Amino acid sequence: MEEQGPSNFLGLEESLSGPWDVIVLQIPLELTSSYGEGTQLGPRACIDASSQVELNDPILDEDLPCGFNIHTAEPWSSNAPTLREQLDSIRGYVGKWMIDGSFPLVLGGEHGILLPIVEAIEERKLVPNLSDLTIVQIDAHADLRDELNGERFSHGTVIRRCLDLGVGRVIQIGVRAYSTEEENIIRNDGRIQTWFARDLFNFSRGTSNWQDLLVEISEIEGPVWITFDVDGLDGSIVPSTGTPVPGGLSHWGSVEILEQVFSSVKGKVIGADVNEIVPDREGTLTQFSAAMIAAKIVACHFSDLSISKGESL
Repeated sequence: MEEQGPSNFLGLEESLSGPWDVIVLQIPLELTSSYGEGTQLGPRACIDASSQVELNDPILDEDLPCGFNIHTAEPWSSNAPTLREQLDSIRGYVGKWMIDGSFPLVLGGEHGILLPIVEAIEERKLVPNLSDLTIVQIDAHADLRDELNGERFSHGTVIRRCLDLGVGRVIQIGVRAYSTEEENIIRNDGRIQTWFARDLFNFSRGTSNWQDLLVEISEIEGPVWITFDVDGLDGSIVPSTGTPVPGGLSHWGSVEILEQVFSSVKGKVIGADVNEIVPDREGTLTQFSAAMIAAKIVACHFSDLSISKGESL
């Protein structure tokens, strides 16, 4: 039995029964936004925009889904009275879909969704130990504050909380807005490697820093979770995200990073989230940019599966 409709990622027909190679999860969380609002509408807007994304990707031999199965799950919802209880609900929602080797692609929602995702990874034993996990964070912000506006489980504290949980390594890419507190943590915590936007796009050094980054991420070992805050992109292509910041990554720079992470010989991407999606009030550029990133992640994963399938024949 097949179904088709605007509620499906990329507008594709989907099988009603698994196993599925990719499961698209929608988490419209918006409780700690500190500037622009609208992340609760982001996942749905991204799904809608994805139906207009071209299914051809140059790293694949045929159009998406190229023989693989995608399932778009029903969105998360909760009436829990506190933020911590909402996060616990998200942990349960994500955890129940971490099944049968499926690749979870999570659409958010504010960046605070990452903490319950990591908790679910630990709970479902997707990694031997959280100290083995590398988080690759594309983001304008370091998200290393201990609290933001009095809240310890904010979008602006989520990487700090993940490190508190025991995550072994964080590679931050595109950071360009951070506090003195966060700068000190970056300097003193050996688990964090930060590639600042000002260094990556330093014209006096040409492309040397960018090439160094690509080498670094191609040598990642062990399980990897990609967390892609769309404000890591330049504000000109995500104008409605909660805190758009100039001087960010281009679309093609992001594509190169994603392809490089997935191509790591000793690393394995176990899932990803694309967060802080806020639909444009006029136009569709922000959600379409997010949908293209999400589609690229799926294409990279299917490319990996195709290679693995070929090697096993």
